[in-house]
Amino acid sequence: MDLLKADYVDKLGPLLSAEAAAEAPGTGVDAADLEQAVWVRLLESGGPAPDPAEPAEPARWLRRAVRAEARLARRRARREIPYGHGRGSADGSTTGGAAAADEPEDALLHGEENRALRSAVARLPGRCPELMKALLSPRDLTYREIAGELGISQGSLGPVRSRCLGCLRRMLAAEVAAPGLRGKER
Repeated sequence: MDLLKADYVDKLGPLLSAEAAAEAPGTGVDAADLEQAVWVRLLESGGPAPDPAEPAEPARWLRRAVRAEARLARRRARREIPYGHGRGSADGSTTGGAAAADEPEDALLHGEENRALRSAVARLPGRCPELMKALLSPRDLTYREIAGELGISQGSLGPVRSRCLGCLRRMLAAEVAAPGLRGKER
């Protein structure tokens, strides 16, 4: 680490802490994580650091870097789903399989969803039912094993799977969305 960047730790530390603390609540990330990401960004920047003779330049760079890291954290938070985030309840907690059995309504709804899915998979055309059963098998088969089981080439599994899922999606959408009157009643 060159001396110029080491100097920034002392000079810009308080400003970085304040900026990170201001941006952190809106991102869902701890302020210390934002600070660390900005320091890493500064250390990894291969280019020259902002001119220390111009006091506005390092501060402006730092503010932009904090905001950029905050934007990245917000995007990441929108894309990521925590492990075990299956079914959410009204209070925001998640329920697993054992906890779902505690509530009779949850168990009933879960059973109905499974029956509707199994019924729709069984009505799929062609090889789709066998393929979907193999993909959802608890044995966790590889594409090579599935292709051998079904007697089709491994390269065609992806396109066939895509078509089957599209067909299943259309079937379930048609069942879920009850057709109502469109337009004006006569």
